[in-house]
Amino acid sequence: MSVSSIGAQSQMIMQQLVQMRSQFDDLQRQLSTGQKSATYAGLGVDRGITVSLNSQLSALSSFNDTIQNVMARTNIMQTVLGNMTDITTTVKSAMVQANGVSDGSGAAIAQQTAQSSLDQLLALLNSQSGDRYLFSGRATDQPAVETLDHILNGDGSKAGLKQLITERNQADLGIDGLGRLTISSAGSTVQVDEQATTFGLKLASITTTSGNATVSGPTGSPASMSVNFTGVPAPGDTVTMRFNLPDGTSSNVTLTATTESPPGANQFTIGANANQTAANFQTALTSVIGTLGATALTAASAVAASSDFFNADANNPPQRVNGSSPFYAATGLVPGTTANTVIWYTGETGADPARSTATARIDTSLTVNYGARANEDAIRNLVQNVATLAAVNISPTDPNGVALSSALDQRLTTNLGAPGQQTIADIESDIAGAQTAMQAATKRHQQTSASLSDFLQQIDGVSNEQVGAELLTLQTRMQASLQVTSMLSQISLVNYIK
Repeated sequence: MSVSSIGAQSQMIMQQLVQMRSQFDDLQRQLSTGQKSATYAGLGVDRGITVSLNSQLSALSSFNDTIQNVMARTNIMQTVLGNMTDITTTVKSAMVQANGVSDGSGAAIAQQTAQSSLDQLLALLNSQSGDRYLFSGRATDQPAVETLDHILNGDGSKAGLKQLITERNQADLGIDGLGRLTISSAGSTVQVDEQATTFGLKLASITTTSGNATVSGPTGSPASMSVNFTGVPAPGDTVTMRFNLPDGTSSNVTLTATTESPPGANQFTIGANANQTAANFQTALTSVIGTLGATALTAASAVAASSDFFNADANNPPQRVNGSSPFYAATGLVPGTTANTVIWYTGETGADPARSTATARIDTSLTVNYGARANEDAIRNLVQNVATLAAVNISPTDPNGVALSSALDQRLTTNLGAPGQQTIADIESDIAGAQTAMQAATKRHQQTSASLSDFLQQIDGVSNEQVGAELLTLQTRMQASLQVTSMLSQISLVNYIK
């Protein structure tokens, strides 16, 4: 009969205890983490699909983080654009109210409104989300626009909008205020000639209702046109001249024959003969052209200068009047430079669409574009027209102030609502499209994440109830094994022989 070694049995029991302890620790880990294994190797054949599922869940989480950041930026952009729409309404209302005032005080109030609105506009265009400027295109680390003071008043040796308007106004009006026209008479003929310049009034047409007057022109370069009185016109006969203005608009001047002396506004006195009538017509036309220069031409000149200023960037500085102050005799324009002219837009410029300057991937095969530039047509147009209203100073004591204010406001109001051009609402719509795409992607990600997480749970997850039962069972076995081990440890050869 053979007797097994008690020491060998004890060693086997100890090994079993170590294994059970390791199994107990693993069950505790499963209970605390909810995962079947701490390593992919422990999952066996399912390890490959588990890696893939975790990778997909990580990608979805990354997409959601991107969406959250971009949504915060676009929300700020939509708020800014909404405020711009409100500013447009405020400025338009101020111009309407100014036109309802019979003195220059209305123009002063409208200008104050424009200045405060421009200041607000520029602040909005320099809005940031974190450290990112939202309206600078790809140059997200620098402001989109210059300051109000620099844009209007210049920066040291760099001219601002007010200076460009002043220079252009001098060049358009000429030293005599007649829009660079020469008005002369010889006998019974009155002739109007353009000066050899790109500035001022340009002759478009001339007509008459009088049977005792003939008109001709405009012809030649520089152009000229004339009216020849072949006799004495009848009261009520008219001569109408049409002039093209620097901003692309036009204005008509109609003079009506009258027997009154002195004549009323827009009238000329019928003389005793054709020559005297021509002299009276020249006097009346000179006066009317002077008024046109102080009103419609001045307004158009300011709009043209402002257009040059705001349709420029660092790569294409604005056009400036060529010459030296005063610019009454200037004949043409010359490109400014970044050294002598303020560049109002300081962000990134490019020929590609503004929206493409900021792109975010929100899904495996889906990206959204949400960039913006402050020099986009809709934004530039708003800034340009508000700045023009803020820059043109109309004195309350100016006898032509009300008419000038009306001429300027009419142009700016038209420009702010011109059909066929980009609007603030168009930009809002583009951004809203990106937001809608992101919201839809977020919902898809939530659904996909839920499905993938459930699948992953089935592979590497555990049932807490099952693990708890296994723990209790294992604990019971370990206690029994420990008791046996304790009993065996007390057995000796003497006790065995007995």
